[in-house]
Amino acid sequence: MTASPISSPGHQAREAALAAWLRRAPRLKSGNWRLAAASADASFRRYLRLHHPGGTLIVMDAPPDREALGPWLEIRARLAAAGVKVPEVHAVDETQGFVLLEDFGSLTLHAALHAGGDREALYAAAFDTLFKIQQATATAGLDPYDETRLRDELELFPVWFLARHLGLEPDCDTWDLIETAFRLLLNAALGQRKSFVHRDYHSRNLMVLEMVTGAPRLGVIDFQDAVYGPVTYDLVSLLKDCYVSHDNDWRRHARARHWQRLKAAGLVTCSVDDFARSHELMGVQRHLKVLGIFCRLCYRDGKTDYLQYLPHVLDMTQEAAAGEPALAGFAHWLENLCRGRDLTRQSPGGSAEIGR
Repeated sequence: MTASPISSPGHQAREAALAAWLRRAPRLKSGNWRLAAASADASFRRYLRLHHPGGTLIVMDAPPDREALGPWLEIRARLAAAGVKVPEVHAVDETQGFVLLEDFGSLTLHAALHAGGDREALYAAAFDTLFKIQQATATAGLDPYDETRLRDELELFPVWFLARHLGLEPDCDTWDLIETAFRLLLNAALGQRKSFVHRDYHSRNLMVLEMVTGAPRLGVIDFQDAVYGPVTYDLVSLLKDCYVSHDNDWRRHARARHWQRLKAAGLVTCSVDDFARSHELMGVQRHLKVLGIFCRLCYRDGKTDYLQYLPHVLDMTQEAAAGEPALAGFAHWLENLCRGRDLTRQSPGGSAEIGR
């Protein structure tokens, strides 16, 4: 048995606890296994690939004081019951925060696209899976994607993107502009029909498992933050992906096709134009949040790679905001604010809080 060192400094005791737990796992009785890093994560969870004589498994290490396992296990059960392909659980220790999982491999939808995969086939599978999630997954008892949660997400934008990354403290007039935009976005989100919301349904959380009669079969991961909320949210995550660019015509056609399926299933009652407007405004909300999250990951957690995606996220934010007359002033301010700046460069200073 060999194990790779745990990357977090000072966690030798946790490494020893994990090794001891794995030695007791029924599938690993031989003890002839080794661990290697499997993937990076934007949270405090860590994923390791376990190689053993029978193949590979994934070890999820979720420190209980940082990442409770309960939500992950509970949401996994809901999705599995709906027929969504999620990792099978082979062993779990909720107290210590260890899970032994089915290995979905390393081919994400994102990687498949960049390797020249068929975009239409890959996204057809992604839309099929999303529709199944929205139509069949139980929502009773899910946390609501309510105004408090949505506003808390929007507040990441001024705290981490404006203050910490750009070093900006808005004046009173600018605060009024921001607050007016926030109010519009909150009202639009809260006025939508609701469904199960994965909350990070994008190309890096969809795993290409195999090709079945020429079509890809997808597995879904990173679902533990699921809530009951706006029906367009996961569609935004998929079509306005922070890591993948799509042309607008393709997005519009894909959005209209998904609306047709939702309408036929009774999951929405609005017109395609109203659905499109809700989708665009939901995109502004999500991307303002993401601008803040990516900066927080950089400055708080030391994950600087996320800054490279800020220009793409900002472009999508500005484009959607500019298309809404009530957000035109906000879009113009944001464009002027960021013009000529290298958003991918880490700021050496700036306040981590904004006085309001």
